[in-house]
Amino acid sequence: MARKYFFLHYNKLLLTFLTSSFLGIQGVPENALVTQIPGFNGTFQSKHYAGYVNIDESHGKKLYYYFVESERNPSKDPVVLWLNGGPGCSSFDGFVYEHGPFNFELGKPSGSLPSLHNNPYSWSKVSSVIYLDSPVGVGFSYSGNKSDYVTGDLKTASDTHAFLLKWFEIYPEFLKNPFYISGESYAGIYVPTLAYEVAQGIDAGVTPAINFKGYMVGNGVADDKIDGNALVPFQHGMGLISDELYEEVTVACNGNFYEPASNNCTEKLYKVDQEVNELNMYDILEPCYHSKEPSVITTVNSRLPMSFRKLGETERPLPVRKRMFGRAWPFKAPVREGRVPTWPELLNGLEVPCTDDRVATAWLNNEDVRKAIHAEQTTVTGPWELCTGKISLSHDSGSMIKYHKNLTAQGYRALIYSGDHDMCVPFTGSEKWTRSLGYPIVDEWRPWHVNGQVAGYIQGYDNNLIFLTIKGAGHTVPEYKPREALAFYTRWLEGKNI
Repeated sequence: MARKYFFLHYNKLLLTFLTSSFLGIQGVPENALVTQIPGFNGTFQSKHYAGYVNIDESHGKKLYYYFVESERNPSKDPVVLWLNGGPGCSSFDGFVYEHGPFNFELGKPSGSLPSLHNNPYSWSKVSSVIYLDSPVGVGFSYSGNKSDYVTGDLKTASDTHAFLLKWFEIYPEFLKNPFYISGESYAGIYVPTLAYEVAQGIDAGVTPAINFKGYMVGNGVADDKIDGNALVPFQHGMGLISDELYEEVTVACNGNFYEPASNNCTEKLYKVDQEVNELNMYDILEPCYHSKEPSVITTVNSRLPMSFRKLGETERPLPVRKRMFGRAWPFKAPVREGRVPTWPELLNGLEVPCTDDRVATAWLNNEDVRKAIHAEQTTVTGPWELCTGKISLSHDSGSMIKYHKNLTAQGYRALIYSGDHDMCVPFTGSEKWTRSLGYPIVDEWRPWHVNGQVAGYIQGYDNNLIFLTIKGAGHTVPEYKPREALAFYTRWLEGKNI
């Protein structure tokens, strides 16, 4: 009897082993593993996978992802989806310039392949990260049916949810890990709409069952009126416009800067724009044009006081891109209902000021790099662009406040963070709408620290909602403040006090 039990138990264990082994082979396609990357001569700190998930076989609708396993404990650490905004901007923006596993150095001569080095502040230090090009038509994602390039917020959320369900079928070993959704800028729309879609799927018993725990939004658009009315108070508070002009525009517009109701209001807003139009909207502390020569940096805007100009100088070995382009809804054009014009469409062929995206463009348009990271060649997807004009997207989801209210009321954790020197989606709007949810304050406004220094300010609300600022950071926080970004990211994921 004991012997019979032994063999039954042994066969069961063997079957389990073979099944799990089979699932592992199926779950992690051999052709998804990234083993080497042109420009990088070091050792990968964790396993990397990349490839396509076909979410519509009939159309050949394929979303591209690059997956970096956690460098710490991939079997237990959270899995985090990262989305860049635009709309229409590739999440390789976050991979290359913000919190990916590598630091990139511009190749010499210009246009040659960049050099890659391990990034000490990569978010893969404490989590596994999925970088996703979404919606289809963005970055390396593409479809065999061009009608798929016409989309909206809600369709994008549905498609990304379909991607996640298929992705977890491919990588079932990560289903038990805590899962979070994160992004910045126009992903302030993508993240909560997707989070709501995932939460609904969980409630409906959709399989595979995603272990969704919460979401994170950085300098993200949320509500057209609140975001639209937040800019002028930010400009005044930062000392960019005078008390007199602030009083004049407030009276002329009756406090409504988003929807000018008179010619006088429009004229005063134009005067405000003239006062700040030489600044870098994505980080008012950074120069519009970056150069290692101090003379070029300090004379870029002679109207600014010397103390302010000096704040733009940097000793960083890699240039910080000046962003009048990419990953953000354009200045003075808050998100409104209806079709959202793309960046290339808005620029209408004009040269982009204050920007340098040579590193990502040179790297991702190299055919050897594409082959190494399992992206289709240029003949299939076209050239890689930071922000594409290929898609047509409609903002059809309304204000995000109702989404945030619903999700936090269900117990999902939410971290809303803002670089406090971003003039594109200023912290004044994010601070206001998080407060508007009406939750009791459980952690009163206070500084938070990194290495004994104030790194920003935090206010915690009931229902696991946190608003956080990062001192001196611009629109894309991890690019400007990588150490501080990794600090709050790690503490929040671990449920620790920030």
